[in-house]
Parts: sequence; C-alpha cells; structure tokens
Amino acid sequence: MKVTEHIRLAAGRPLVSFEILPPLKGKNIQQLYKHLDGLMSCKPAFINVTYHRAEQVFKAQADGTYRQVEIRKRPGTVGICAAIQNHYQVDAIPHLICGGFSKEETENALIDLHYLGIHNVLALRGDAATNQRSFVPHPHGHPHSLSLVHQILDLNKGKYLEEESNDEGKTDFCVGVAGYPEKHFEAANADIDLTFLKAKVEAGAEYIMTQMFFDNRKFLDFRERCVANGIKVPIIPGLKPITRKSQIQSIPGIFHVDIPNDLAVAINACKTDAECEAVGAEWLKQQCTELIQAKVPILHFYTLGKPRLIQNIVQSVL
Repeated sequence: MKVTEHIRLAAGRPLVSFEILPPLKGKNIQQLYKHLDGLMSCKPAFINVTYHRAEQVFKAQADGTYRQVEIRKRPGTVGICAAIQNHYQVDAIPHLICGGFSKEETENALIDLHYLGIHNVLALRGDAATNQRSFVPHPHGHPHSLSLVHQILDLNKGKYLEEESNDEGKTDFCVGVAGYPEKHFEAANADIDLTFLKAKVEAGAEYIMTQMFFDNRKFLDFRERCVANGIKVPIIPGLKPITRKSQIQSIPGIFHVDIPNDLAVAINACKTDAECEAVGAEWLKQQCTELIQAKVPILHFYTLGKPRLIQNIVQSVL
C-alpha cells in the first residue's frame, strides 16, 4: 500500500512508522528481525530502510603498501525491504540516493523493487562521501534529488533510460522526499530551501519526510511555510530520542539541528546514560503528544538501536 493510501485510510488517526539501518555486511538478518519484533506490536504503517553508498578505504598490503578499495558496509537495502514485507506483511520503503550511483544502477534498483511489489521510495541526494568535503555526484548519476525524482516518475510513465516509452513497463511508485524544518545545512536560507522542496513536489513527490527535530515549534512553522508556499502534500515529522549526554554535541554537528535549551540543560544535569535516556524519552513523549494534537498524519521514529524505548513511547502516547 502506498504511503498516501495509508494516510487516507487512517482518516485523521495518527499512524506510526519506523526507520532502520541495514545490517552490517556479514551480519545475519535474524538480528534485524530481533530489532523489529517488539516494534511490530505498535502496528507500523511502514518501515523505512536506509541506503548506503560505497566508501573508499585504503587496505594494507603484504609488501607494506596500501591499496584503495571500495567497500559498502551496509548493502542489501532492496533485499531487506523484500524480506520485511514477506516476514511481517508490513510495507517497506527503501531510501534511494544520488551519491555513488549511476542513473543506470538506480533504474535497475527500481526495476527490482517493482518486481518485488515495493511501491514506495524515499528519494534523497545523500551525503558527501567520507573522503569528500562536499557532495560530488557520480559522473553518470544525479546531481540532486530533484533529478532523481524525475527519473522515478519517468519510470511511472514507462520511460526508461535507453528505450522508448512502454505502457507495459510502467511502474507505480509513490515518491517521498526529505524536508528540513531547520533548513538543509547547505541551503543559503530557509526560503531557498523551500523553493527546492516545492520543485520536488511540483515534479510529483507525494509526501515529505522531515529531518529529526527536537523543537516542535520549528516543525509547525515549517509546515505553515510549506502550506503558504502551495505545498499541500502530507508532511511526516521525523523523531528521535536523546539517550546519551554526548548526543547534545554530536547530533547538532552531524545532523545540523538545534537542541532546545531546556532539553540540553536537563541532559547536562544527568549523571548516567540511564538518566539521560529517561529525560530524552519524556521529552519525546511530550513532542509526540503535541504533534498528535497538531494533526500530523504519521509519527516517524528513527529507531537506531533503541527499539524497546521507541516501543514504550509509542504505547504511552497512542
């Protein structure tokens, strides 16, 4: 079922969704199922699975020299989505990224997803490679997510890279894109950031998934600005608990979001990670309660190793 259909059928009732990482290469998928088993009691509408580009690393050789090799530490997003849908009968949504992938590789991944009955995708530019200061597109890939959105929607029309349009080959993807309540860190300002977002919606994106935030006012202001600029697709808030004191420094640095002062002060006052987790969980519960009152369609949780905590929060607010 498409994300938009889940929202329509919910008829105003808030839904829940989760985001997970693929297992590290060499890990068993049973570990992923163990992560998700408890979360299934929350009856998620869908589960997002992140996509990861290859990294360039140097490996030591026997003669003392180093050889540069490509390694993808978390492969298997397409297969994991198929496994989730088969194992849990829950829709799975792969992230598709521009960085590190050619248009042909993207097309082939989309064909596989279509064959597997996966009809939702989240189209993202992706981050710069670990050895790059800024994003550099694949020489035969997409420079930005708008271009990726166009390719996906071309397939929905039966238009492939090297072929004439073919009605029999039409796909049926529901495309989501990312939104940034505190603006993308590379955008010159919030208005320009919103212009890029609107272009993706006008191209055919059907919903927006936001970057995590910890101040609901920033999300609600972002939603109001979207509506004022003619963006009328569903906007799904991305949510994450703070569970360790170190995160009030690392999260702003990695994700370019602010930690509200009240939350930062409370976390700094904690003496143990257990105390931090309790404070973070209570803050997230309050966020969820306010967002439900604000009529958000879905609460989307970045689980990232904390499934039991997320499960408890969902059960306490819904």
